[in-house]
Amino acid sequence: MFTLEIIKAIVLGIVEGLTEWLPVSSTGHMILVDEFMSLNVSKAFMDMFLVVIQLGAILAVVTLNFDRLNPFSKRKTYLKKRQTISLWGKVIVGCIPAAVIGLAFNDYMEEHFMNAQVVAFTLILYGVLFIIVENYNKHRTPSIKDIDYLDYKTALIIGFFQVLSLVPGTSRSGSTILGGILFGTSRVVATEYTFFLAIPVMFGASALKLFKFGFNYTFEEVILLLVGMVVAFTVSIISIKFLLRYVRTNDFKAFGWYRIILGLIVFVYFYFQG
Repeated sequence: MFTLEIIKAIVLGIVEGLTEWLPVSSTGHMILVDEFMSLNVSKAFMDMFLVVIQLGAILAVVTLNFDRLNPFSKRKTYLKKRQTISLWGKVIVGCIPAAVIGLAFNDYMEEHFMNAQVVAFTLILYGVLFIIVENYNKHRTPSIKDIDYLDYKTALIIGFFQVLSLVPGTSRSGSTILGGILFGTSRVVATEYTFFLAIPVMFGASALKLFKFGFNYTFEEVILLLVGMVVAFTVSIISIKFLLRYVRTNDFKAFGWYRIILGLIVFVYFYFQG
């Protein structure tokens, strides 16, 4: 029976690794997956598991960009080191809104908005917004084409967009990418900044969940966590590389249409489930 639970953890890790970075809402996908193949664990552990496996996903960003994010690299010139420190400063500034507002309202949002109807609505809403924003952006030239030229004001504005992802189904990456595009960044800069912005946010969220759950795990629970994290890490490597290649020559309309279709599926399915 435990083998079956490991298989479920693998599937959840795959879903997390794919949907955490693509602007399609990992929550919406997790709700669907959980409906058909829920782990045989307590609700408290499951809530913690779904957040903590994100550590695997975020470690993929760190691994792929370790030299770029390391201000102490001996291969970097003095200028490059200053640019790296400045990048971390912009990441910290962008995290402030989520840290302040998120800590205050996260539990409330999970308790009152973590349901299929809200997820379906936000999937569709932001799908439509992606299409509208891309049509609006079609004839605009981005003013920020390199992440080194991202200013602190724009970083803070994108950080406020990240707060929108407190509503389940929004997508953290989706909301921040939309914010970046609307306020003058190229798709590549918006996507890269979204990846870096996730590092402190997801580490913080995972640490908070681990603290709340406590550290009394069974051997089976430890195995499930490790399996989920390793799979999420591996799939995230592929997902991140794909998205960065994709946005260099494509817009986000395809993800918008995908969100709309998924939102309709979630709504119809749970409507008939009662």
